[in-house]
Amino acid sequence: MAQSRLTSFTEALTNVVVGFALALATQATLYPGFGIRLGFWDNLKIASGFTLVSLGRSYVLRRMFNARGEDMS
Repeated sequence: MAQSRLTSFTEALTNVVVGFALALATQATLYPGFGIRLGFWDNLKIASGFTLVSLGRSYVLRRMFNARGEDMS
C-alpha cells in the first residue's frame, strides 16, 4: 500500500529530529578532537542547516521510492 504524503513527511521528520540530536552530540564530541572550538549556539546553527537539507532529502527520496513502487504494482 502506498504511503500518503503526510505519512512520508512525518516519517522523514521523525528520522531527521533523531538525526539532529545525534548530530549535536557528535559535533560536541568530535569537533574538539579536530581543534574546532564552537559554542552551543554555533553547533546548533550548523546542525540546523544540515537538518533542513536532510529533511528535504529524506522526503524527496521517500516520495521517489514510493512512486516507483506504485508504478510496479
